[in-house]
Amino acid sequence: MTRRTEWPDSPAEPGGDAGSGYGPTDASAAARGAAADDVGARSGRRSREGAGAEGGFGEGAGRRARSGTRSSGSPSSSRAEKGEPRDPVEQARNICLRLLTGTPRTRKQLADALRKREIPDEAAEEVLARFEDVGLIDDAAFAGAWVESRHHGRGLARRALVRELRTKGVDSAVIDEAVGQLDPDQEEETARELVARKLRSTRGLDRDKRLRRLAGMLARKGYGEGMALRVVRQALEEEGEDTEGLDEPF
Repeated sequence: MTRRTEWPDSPAEPGGDAGSGYGPTDASAAARGAAADDVGARSGRRSREGAGAEGGFGEGAGRRARSGTRSSGSPSSSRAEKGEPRDPVEQARNICLRLLTGTPRTRKQLADALRKREIPDEAAEEVLARFEDVGLIDDAAFAGAWVESRHHGRGLARRALVRELRTKGVDSAVIDEAVGQLDPDQEEETARELVARKLRSTRGLDRDKRLRRLAGMLARKGYGEGMALRVVRQALEEEGEDTEGLDEPF
C-alpha cells in the first residue's frame, strides 16, 4: 500500500493544488536542480548568441539598453524591474519550478499556467518536455497518489476519482490504470465506513428519508446505485429497521 496523501479541494494556482502535503522527495529536489541547471544553461547560450547577432555590447547595445530603460511602461521593462528573465524558456522554467515546489502537478496544469502567463508555445513545450525527462512531471505517479489519497482521505469511489483526474488533464489510459488499484472489496468497505459515520445523524427520521440521505451521500462520492442500496440496507437492518421493499432502485 502506498503512502497516503491528503489532497486539497481547491487549487491555489490555475489547475493546481496548494498545500497538499505531498511534498518533493530529496530525489525530486535533486531532479529539480538538474532541470534548472540544464534549461538555464541552454537559455544562457541563446541569450549570448542573440547578443552576438545584435552586434555585441558596443555603442549600439548601449543605446538599445538606454532605450529599453526609457520605455518603462512596456511589459518587458516591467518584468525586468521585477527581476524576471526576458528569455521565455527561462521564464517558463521558473514558473514551473515555483508551481512544483511542495506540490505535484500534471503536465496540463503546468501547460495551462504557462499559457495564462502568455509563455510562447515553443518555449513551454521545451520546458515541459525537459521536466518530464527528469521526472518532475509524472502524470502516472500523480494519478496513483491522487487515487490513494482521495479514496482513503475522502472516501471517494472510482467514478468520482475518474471525474477529478479528467479535470486535471490526465490521460484516460493513465486514469484507468490508477483507479484499477482500488480493490472492489476495499471500495465497498469504505462505503460501509462512510454510512456508519453518517448513520447516527439520521436517527429519528423515517426510514425512506434515512435511505435517501445515506444513499445520496454515497452517490455524491461516486458509488454506484447497486452498491449504495446494498450498503445502506444492511446498515439499517443492523439498527432494527424494516427494510422490506428496499430492493427497488432508489
